[in-house]
Amino acid sequence: MSQHAVIPPHHRRTRAAGIRSAVVAVIALAGAAGLTGCTPIVSMQPAPEAIDTSCAELSVRLPDEVAEQPQRETDAQGSGAWGDPASVLLRCGVPPLGPTTDRCVSVDGIDWVIDESDAPRYLFTTYGRTPAVEVLVDNDVVSGTTVISDLSQAVSIIPSDGACTSLDDAAPID
Repeated sequence: MSQHAVIPPHHRRTRAAGIRSAVVAVIALAGAAGLTGCTPIVSMQPAPEAIDTSCAELSVRLPDEVAEQPQRETDAQGSGAWGDPASVLLRCGVPPLGPTTDRCVSVDGIDWVIDESDAPRYLFTTYGRTPAVEVLVDNDVVSGTTVISDLSQAVSIIPSDGACTSLDDAAPID
């Protein structure tokens, strides 16, 4: 003779309600994940001066797409990220650069110093703007020139207080 457990009616209703609640919760989570695209937040460290009002103004002007890469959500003030996985990372509020022998380019009226020491990852840092903005680019995925061009309108909100010069522009020393 087999034995079957007898579940009182009020426990059956409680269990059924619990299952329905769990199913509703799973559907709600799946729907929310579909809305967010299942793309995790990019974890970044804020720059030392990320709280500067210029960084806030820049942040609200960041484009939805850079070098055809979609914008990602970040967890640091004054930052931006694009691509999945992130191939472009921006931080506003880094210390301004002093004189350097690194290559400097001007794109759309913004001067950028290029650190090529970790190629094919290039670090572009604005020159002559306070606070400074740095952009790390994975050049295997996107073109650095395209990235800084796409970001120029947002970065231009920070006024220029200097510009790159070459040794040819320097005054001769007597």
